[in-house]
Amino acid sequence: MNGGDDASSSAATSGPPPSLEWRFSQVFGERTAGEEVQEVDIISAIEFDKSGDHLATGDRGGRVVLFERTDTKEHGGSRRDLEETDYAVRHPEFRYKTEFQSHEPEFDYLKSLEIEEKINKIRWCQPANGALFLLCTNDKTIKYWKVQEKKIKRISEMNIDPSKMESSSNPPPQLVANGLPADKAHGYLTKDFSFPPGGIPSLRLPVVTSQDTNLVARCRRVYAHAHDYHINSISNSSDGETFISADDLRVNLWNLEISNQSFNIVDVKPTNMEDLTEVITSAEFHPIHCNMLAYSSSKGSIRLIDMRQSALCDSHTKLFEEPEAPGSRSFFTEIIASISDIKFSKDGRYILSRDYMTLKLWDINMDSGPVASYQVHEHLRPRLCDLYENDSIFDKFECCLSGDGLRVATGSYSNLFRVFGTSPGSTEAATLEASKNPMRRQIQTPARPSRSIGSMTRVVRRGSESPGAEANGNAYDFTTKLLHMAWHPTENSIACAAANSLYMYYA
Repeated sequence: MNGGDDASSSAATSGPPPSLEWRFSQVFGERTAGEEVQEVDIISAIEFDKSGDHLATGDRGGRVVLFERTDTKEHGGSRRDLEETDYAVRHPEFRYKTEFQSHEPEFDYLKSLEIEEKINKIRWCQPANGALFLLCTNDKTIKYWKVQEKKIKRISEMNIDPSKMESSSNPPPQLVANGLPADKAHGYLTKDFSFPPGGIPSLRLPVVTSQDTNLVARCRRVYAHAHDYHINSISNSSDGETFISADDLRVNLWNLEISNQSFNIVDVKPTNMEDLTEVITSAEFHPIHCNMLAYSSSKGSIRLIDMRQSALCDSHTKLFEEPEAPGSRSFFTEIIASISDIKFSKDGRYILSRDYMTLKLWDINMDSGPVASYQVHEHLRPRLCDLYENDSIFDKFECCLSGDGLRVATGSYSNLFRVFGTSPGSTEAATLEASKNPMRRQIQTPARPSRSIGSMTRVVRRGSESPGAEANGNAYDFTTKLLHMAWHPTENSIACAAANSLYMYYA
């Protein structure tokens, strides 16, 4: 008998994993009914770290808020306790950790341009010595932050209460080298110190009784003046030493330790700007190979480049684009084809891309077309003219993959988001709402079956659509959109931003 053959045949017959049932976990910054959202509080970036123990969000006010996972720490009891609670469904739970002001509004006097403080992207770097490190960027400036716990020592058991020696209203005296006030260095005790009646029976040395910890965020590096256009992406390399930043026309390579120099590795700026036909919309390093990265364009193409080939990577290693269907071209074709976000799968084998209407999954070994397509809100296609007039057609939705690569997710309007299964034969296509009842709009209409994402035949899958009023998009609220979301790296848990609220779900 061949055990390997039996295993592969049983895996093939087992079919796709069952569809997940999503449940509400937590919400931070929940709005009350009728509460008006302040523009500066709207979340503009979300990112889990590699371990999944920390979550960072950035907002339009330039603030970065950190959350830490609590459920893993609380389950550190005895083995018997762990065995008794083993049957219970565990899911990631987070709590507020700290926040800091990363960016401030600036003004470029040379270009007469106001630079917003809005956080465009956040990326976690390798932690070291118990400290957390993050890269945060606005339109022009990238900052490297270190967040660390500092111990605050408290002194007690002194003979005299220090608070009684000096009035709290008086400013602290200027000290000289020996610790005495500069103007009272001689005869200090005779003037400012009075012995209690009966004297001091014994001299006690002060001791440290407690060490409180306080989280302190410190900006370690500022990477500035390297982009003429707005930064849309930052991505760290797997080597832990370098990262890239991308704007509309260029991709720059940085070393984390060097803030005054970067290398331009991609430049799509034509000699004559009138010849410009496409711009860079997103860029991402390969999660394993530090020499490979991918960037997407406004024409719907993805280019994979290898930095070992040349210093200036204007020529790509592979080009991923879907040929246009004959007779389908319209005024909106190029606008909705623009890719707003790309993400590599954890193993680096697949690239997930999001354009205005669809999610597409690409195998980096097959550049003839996507292995799967998922329609996010196809029912809005008849309303593209309205979406163009109110500028919604230019909204940039992000996408994410689960850690195991079995599912993908992205956002839509009315604070809805979609979750699709990518396994062979999977029909999973859930529609969920960013609220305390995510399944409220769940429609159990299965998607059309498809073949494996690993097959060499290009597959097009259609997501389930909602019947009734939402089928033609009339009931959709285009002012409430779910642009930013992130999938936990090891668990089926999703964090998504609805205006100033951070919602978390698990399955």
